[in-house]
Amino acid sequence: MGKFRFLLALAAGKGMAWAINLIDPSRGSNFPGELALKLDPDFIRHIRGPQREKTIFVTGTNGKSTTTNLIATLFRAAGRSAAVNLEGANLKAGVAATLLKNATLGGKLKTEYIIMETDERYLPIIQQELPCGQLLVTNIQKDQVQRNGEPDLIRRKISSVIGPETRLYVNNEEPNCAALAEKAGKLLRYGVEKHEKSFSKPGFYTVTMPCPHCGAAIHFEHYNIDNVGPFRCSGCGFSSVQQPEYSLQKINYWEHSASLQSPQGEIDLPFKYDAAYFLYCYAAALAVALENDLPVEKVIQGCGEFVNIGGRMEDIRAGEKTIHYLRMKQENPETLQSALDYIAADPRPKIFMLGLDELTDFHPHYTNTFYAFDCDLEKLVQSNVERFICFSGTVSYDAALRLVYAGADPERISVLPTNDDKTILDELARWDADTVYLITWLHKFYDLSKYARSHQGQTAGGEK
Repeated sequence: MGKFRFLLALAAGKGMAWAINLIDPSRGSNFPGELALKLDPDFIRHIRGPQREKTIFVTGTNGKSTTTNLIATLFRAAGRSAAVNLEGANLKAGVAATLLKNATLGGKLKTEYIIMETDERYLPIIQQELPCGQLLVTNIQKDQVQRNGEPDLIRRKISSVIGPETRLYVNNEEPNCAALAEKAGKLLRYGVEKHEKSFSKPGFYTVTMPCPHCGAAIHFEHYNIDNVGPFRCSGCGFSSVQQPEYSLQKINYWEHSASLQSPQGEIDLPFKYDAAYFLYCYAAALAVALENDLPVEKVIQGCGEFVNIGGRMEDIRAGEKTIHYLRMKQENPETLQSALDYIAADPRPKIFMLGLDELTDFHPHYTNTFYAFDCDLEKLVQSNVERFICFSGTVSYDAALRLVYAGADPERISVLPTNDDKTILDELARWDADTVYLITWLHKFYDLSKYARSHQGQTAGGEK
């Protein structure tokens, strides 16, 4: 009966996956897995052929999808077959969907490796169903506080799956991640050398983090990305190591090149993306590739071929203006900082629109202002912003105050205590700068985009 149920679930899932791919390949990545698990709750366990030592999980707060996709590119360049959830479907149903797509009709895995992005909260559950021998942790940051609480809770969840048989890859320069090192059977640290986009945060509003061992304040020598860089605890002395096993060095943004210091020697390689956070994705993925004995020349080739999935920016046409919306993970100060840095690097005269608001995840919904205080806004304020527009039904004045604390002239700030699309776009139309950037929650971007499309020609100062 159990085998029949599994084969039925497998066939039904494959059928749904085929139908979805026929209708719209970009939709429904979870649905086949959800159906398979409904028909056979032990579906993942019943897949035959996975080898623990060749099952690689990628987890953490930020960078999971990019790192997973980069690892998959390197393995593909080396001719190694792998089942990968490239769509970012990282819960149990997404794992099931990936496995059924890469299994024979008899339920045997067709690939040599499994490379899975896994949600950090659900990692212990997925590990019970599909044990991994290799675990890569990108970072453990403040994120989705209503669901995750403190980062320490997530660190404990991840720590619970690490044992003597685990080959663990950790970010040497992120304290919560580095604190996992003591439990690994084999430990590989990866890091990034100081580079031209590294920075410090000496301001009054600088926020640090507590040491995961003793709770004292962590001090960073500098930041390579927000809350990631060489560190030392002010209490117990816990710190990053000076020379991790894998270290990305000699970073040249102009030439898109870097050098990897590794147990295999120094390796010169190309990288396409100039956002600083990509460097840690490269360092992590290269560590996994080389520890799995991929040929160096193929690894270099894969770095050159890598194309990240998903766009960083989307545009809204509003009257005579184009609004550049930076997609970012909601409820996460590190990705907010990356977006702010991206905007600050543009020297042109510009309008900056900030729409932080109530987060409607599950009841009770909540608002917060601490993400903005976790970030450094000074560089943005000094980057030729001609107008700031803060809108929100809940925290527009709080956001405006944060900009004032960062040095923004109050006379250059428009405060709109509303989420009304017409009011927001009419205010934008009052100002002349052609370059416009928007940071807001994803659902609000969709609302504004829909309104702008349906009222094209009516948001340039009034009805036409």
